[in-house]
This record gives sequence, C-alpha cells and structure tokens, in this order.
Amino acid sequence: MTTKKSAMKNTDPTFIFLFLALLFGDYCYATIYKVGPTRTFTLPSQVTGLVNDGDTVDIDAGIYSNCATWNKNNLLLRGVGGKAHIKDVVCSGKGIWNLNGNNITIEHIEFSGAVNPSLNGSGIRGQGGSFTVRHCFFHDNENGILCNDPVAGTSDVLIEYSEFSTNGQGDGYSHNMYIGSMKSFTLRYCYTHHAKIGHEVKSRAYNNYILYNRITDEATGTASRSIDLPDGGMAIIIGNIIEQGPNSNNSNMFGYGLEGFVNPGLQNVYMINNTFVNDKSAGSFVHLQSGTGILKMTNNVFAGSGTVIVGAPVTLDSTTNWITTNKSSLAFANLTGYDYQLTASSPVINKGSNPGSAGAYSLIPVSEYVHNSNKRNRPTNATIDIGAYEYNPVTEIAYNVNLSDLIVFPNPAQSQITIVINNGISGELKIVNPLGQILFARGTEQGKQQEIILSVESYPSGLYFIIYETEKGNRYRKLIKE
Repeated sequence: MTTKKSAMKNTDPTFIFLFLALLFGDYCYATIYKVGPTRTFTLPSQVTGLVNDGDTVDIDAGIYSNCATWNKNNLLLRGVGGKAHIKDVVCSGKGIWNLNGNNITIEHIEFSGAVNPSLNGSGIRGQGGSFTVRHCFFHDNENGILCNDPVAGTSDVLIEYSEFSTNGQGDGYSHNMYIGSMKSFTLRYCYTHHAKIGHEVKSRAYNNYILYNRITDEATGTASRSIDLPDGGMAIIIGNIIEQGPNSNNSNMFGYGLEGFVNPGLQNVYMINNTFVNDKSAGSFVHLQSGTGILKMTNNVFAGSGTVIVGAPVTLDSTTNWITTNKSSLAFANLTGYDYQLTASSPVINKGSNPGSAGAYSLIPVSEYVHNSNKRNRPTNATIDIGAYEYNPVTEIAYNVNLSDLIVFPNPAQSQITIVINNGISGELKIVNPLGQILFARGTEQGKQQEIILSVESYPSGLYFIIYETEKGNRYRKLIKE
C-alpha cells in the first residue's frame, strides 16, 4: 500500500519563507523611528525620506520649528510623553505637515503658526487621500486643517478627541478646519472654537458625520457659521453643543447647500439631539438652500433669539424640538460657562422621541461630549431627553464640588491615578460611572492623610465620578479617563 506523503513535508523551506514574507511583509518589516532632542534624529523632517509604507514615527514631547512632507502610505505619526509641538514654519508654501500619502494617522501633535503668502497656511495640508487625526491641537494657523481629495469622493477623513482654536487669517476664507470634496468626513468628540472670522467647521465632503462635539464662539469669538456645508450632500448631525457668540460675523449658525447642491446623491440633513444656543441678538439657527430633500429635526434644543429655519426643504420632519428665547428656563448646569448638561428642573427631561434611522444608520444618540475633547456613554432611560445630554442624578452631584480635601492626579488620566484625602475623616471612597455603577469602593481611616494609588487602565475612555462619603458630608471629583 502506498501512503501519500504530507505536502508540507515535501515543501521546500525556502518556499515557505518566501510565502510568509509575501503574506506578512508589510508587518514584518515595519520600522519605528524615534525623533527628539536626545535622539539620533532630532527633527521630524530627517526621517521623511527614510520611512516606508506602514512605518511609525514617535516624536518626543517638545517644540520643533520644522515642517515635513510625508509621502508614504499607512504611516502612524505620533507624539510620545505629551504632545509634540510643531510650529511657525510651512513646507512648499502649504502646511506644517503636508500629507501626500494615503491612510496616515496622526496622534498627540500640536500645530501652530502656519502662515504663507497665499494666506492659507495650514497645520495639516491633506492632499494624498484618507487620514485620521486624534488627540491633536491646532491653534493660531491660517487654517487648522485644509485638505482635498486627489480623486473627488474616494477618501475619508476622521478627526476625533482634538481641539481647534483661533485659526483663520481673518479674511473669511480660512477656517478652523476646511475639508474638501472627500467621500466622508467624521468629526467627533472635538472642541472647535474662536475661529477668526471663518467657520468653526467647513466641509464640502459628500457625507458628513458631525457627532458629539462642542462648537462654540463664547463671549469673545468672531467666527462666521458654527457649521458650514456649502455643497450639500448627506449630513448627520447628532449630540453637539453649538453656541453662537454675540460677536459672530454671520447671522446663522448652520448653513447647508448655500453655494449650490454640488455633491452627488441625496441632499438630506438629519439633525438629532443637538443643543443650539444663540447668544447673538438676532439671526437664524438653520439656513438651508431651498430644495433640500429631507430635513429631519428631532430632539433638538433651540435657545435664544432668531428664526429656527430659513429655507424650504421638500420634506420637513420636525418633532419634539424645544424652542425658547428664554435660555435660563432650560435650567442648564452652567449657562454662562457653556455647560449645557441638564439639572433636575430642566423642562426637556423625558420630552424626546425615538429619532429612528437614516437608512441603515441609527440616529439614536449613544455618546455625550465631555469637556475638554472627550466623550462618555449617554445614559439610556425609558424616554429620551431633548438636547445633547441625558439627565442623570449621578452627573448632577458633581456640579457643586469642594476640592480642598480631595485631590486626584493626574486628571485626565490614562493608566493610573493617585487619590489624596486630607481631611482625616473616616468614610468610604467610590468611583462611579455615568450610569451610576460602582466600579471601586474602599473604606478610609480616621485621623490621617491617606493616599490611594489605583489603576484605571481597564476603564473605557470617558467621564467618571469620585465620591468620598463621610458623616460630615460628601466630596466629589470628576475624573476623565483618556
């Protein structure tokens, strides 16, 4: 009887090696380049000609007056030990960093001081395709981010957990961010504010997802629109805090299709569970190009002066929105501090309705913005509340805090926190998530300062509450886990 030998036993080992190299080559040979004042490479630009597709560049925290152009794909460019601050220089008359490669991810970088003779210097100039920005800070540039798709409608931009402040040349043509004709643009968990005359958010993308951000002018801001989508397209806007300040240079907060319906596909707007506050004495909240296909407005707060809608959508689904000129009547946690979380007396509690979906995309809000540039899960109650926040008594206890004898650091935290109790009173220390679930509890001793070191590495990113209960009263602290 003849036995068939194993194919693997007869396979040349060289063939196996070559097969595996081809299969996993992008991963086997990826390189991490270290950049910093004490490193072999002291400037980011020194590695731009060395990196290959899939490589990582780690840049030590510090200040670098050095621009760079990144030509490779699938790069990870990140600050370590804090944000690396790249400032006051542009490459090729464009941006501090020019992205010519596709699918580049940028994390923990600060960009400032980008100017050029064309008045459109950018912290990041995206011109190679898709990219992601995470935990970054853009300020005092002519544009925070300026990008366009090399082939219109084929690339995606994701910006999350980032801050944009005081970008804009002051001419109305430069903005905190200016997204070109990308396939999709997603902005989430970000804080964009005080754009100089330009818009806080401007996008010509075919599909826009503006989710759980704080977009505010505040007392001194001079921005134009809070959100401007001039070419129309699909717009899904959920869970945002949107405030127009008294010095805004435009009369409306949200503009849609006002330069014509250039984008292909449906011209529909889904505006769900946002809190709009107009601190300007007049104007409008929503300004639409006549002929907008669908405007679905559900569970939004429109507080302050101004017409709610200017324009004529073909189909208007306007249900369970709360419209008032009396901003104080909403009983926000801190109206003058732009904290629009709900308190027990807020009239919008349990007044919302299920927003349904936009095709296969669920419109039910699942997150809430946490300042600064973070998020938490939105509590789930039997009846949804109107606006960007769901009322939760556990959240309300943190509005009035006494911090003199309860210290928590670092805060925000990534992996470990230290809690110091100074009052020498016995009690119980707890950490509670926004749903009221107790994640940690420990009794404390009488008569001495106590220090507790605790790992929070396993906690999901978001907001938590540290509660110190004693017979002489309770103390509370907010904790943000990055």
